[in-house]
Amino acid sequence: MPRVVSLYLPTWPTDRLRRKLGASAPSADTPVVLFGRQGRRREVLALDAAARNAGLRIGMPASKAQVLVPGLVNLELEPAEDAAALDRLALWALRCAPIVAADPPDGLIIDTSGADHLHGGEAAMLTSLVARMEASGIAARAAVADSWGAAHAAARFLARPIAVIPRGQAADVMRDLPIRALRLPNSTVDGLHVLGFERIGDIEDTPKAPLTHRFGSVLLRRLDHAMGRAAEPFEPVRSPELIEVRRAFGEPIGAAETIARYTARLVDQLCAALDQQGLGARRLDLVFYRVDNRIEAIRVGTAAPVRETRRLTRLLTDRIETVDPGFGIELMTLTATLADPLRARQTISSLVEPEEPDISDLIDVIANRLGSSRLYRFAPVESDVPERSVKRVAPTAPDDGASWPGEWPRPSRLLSPPEPIDTMALLPDNPPVWFTWRGIRRRVARADGPERIFGEWWLREAETQSVRDYFRVEDEGGERFWIYRAGDGEDPATGSHKWFLHGIFA
Repeated sequence: MPRVVSLYLPTWPTDRLRRKLGASAPSADTPVVLFGRQGRRREVLALDAAARNAGLRIGMPASKAQVLVPGLVNLELEPAEDAAALDRLALWALRCAPIVAADPPDGLIIDTSGADHLHGGEAAMLTSLVARMEASGIAARAAVADSWGAAHAAARFLARPIAVIPRGQAADVMRDLPIRALRLPNSTVDGLHVLGFERIGDIEDTPKAPLTHRFGSVLLRRLDHAMGRAAEPFEPVRSPELIEVRRAFGEPIGAAETIARYTARLVDQLCAALDQQGLGARRLDLVFYRVDNRIEAIRVGTAAPVRETRRLTRLLTDRIETVDPGFGIELMTLTATLADPLRARQTISSLVEPEEPDISDLIDVIANRLGSSRLYRFAPVESDVPERSVKRVAPTAPDDGASWPGEWPRPSRLLSPPEPIDTMALLPDNPPVWFTWRGIRRRVARADGPERIFGEWWLREAETQSVRDYFRVEDEGGERFWIYRAGDGEDPATGSHKWFLHGIFA
């Protein structure tokens, strides 16, 4: 079953113009509206949140809007530029999934089938999308459902700011939404309101023949789209700058072995095209167009630019089992949606020179199965506070030579957050005689410390006086722990004087 994301941009035209104006744009608290002509009348066609809060509405005459809000900032709507910018935004969204399209006038549609695990799940993916939009000054909501119609409706009437509709439950959720969520013409919505229809469930429970006779087939077609009973294909956006190869079939194919064979041929063609431009693939999208107008896709990524045919073929064919060919596939396309320059690398020039290990192939296999967000390594950070002294970096990130200080050993495992323990100790500089952690009392046989760590006052004012006294202790069973006291043992301003277990040595 496909999973479709609808990204709704409620104030898209005004947000785009604010970004275009840059420093000269009005402040966020200043109402901004965009005027345009509908027939002979000049009216409000788009507005931002501040204008909506001021009582303005889309469709309001321009003269009335200017009277209601003196000093209103008004600009002319630019439909062509808005549409072009929306297409560029859809190209940017290709980083999320292989199948993306603009959903004019104020949204994007993304088929994330088989790609959500690369982003940590559907909820994490939607949260990241909305956060990226808002960081760029674009208000956004997002929803994911089993069909375009359901996701479109949920993003506009449920998402605050995200909504995840579980598989198979779209019909139950749609019943309570207003009929405007069906993407019907205004005249049809008005006619349904006159007849007393308010919710989608009202239409679902009504005999369909009279409704079709009065409003045409579009009403039931939109209802089937929202309920997930009918597929609604869309053409994915593609940039002419992307390197793409394709293969059309006179007779549809469906066997996994046949798909794998043609995948290998497409990879050969793509690598030849990448070689001509001196590039290596970082992300590949293999898209399958079925005879029933459904689209299936496979996305794989690599940790470094790659142009090796066998390696890329294996990554793609490992995912063929996730593809549903339906009644057959009539077209396959392979696109390098992300490619970087591939520099030549010096090979071993001496028989005694050791070979440098290359584990990027293994990293690619694991990352494409589990998701790249789950694969990382730790790198040191210049900070005395233990929990701030490490960061996550990409598995293949270059080593910058930094390391942790060697005069005081650090445990192989840090607890996050540190866990409170009960202790008995002589203050202020003595280690505990015993401590209780997770219900088990441990008598201390050996101890070393204290190592005093001061707070980083330049980051937080509350850490101006705070200190921690760390001890390395070993219990009678030989297990070693890293514990600390919050405070110097004398001055209450330096900490609570409670004890915590922060790490375990190997």
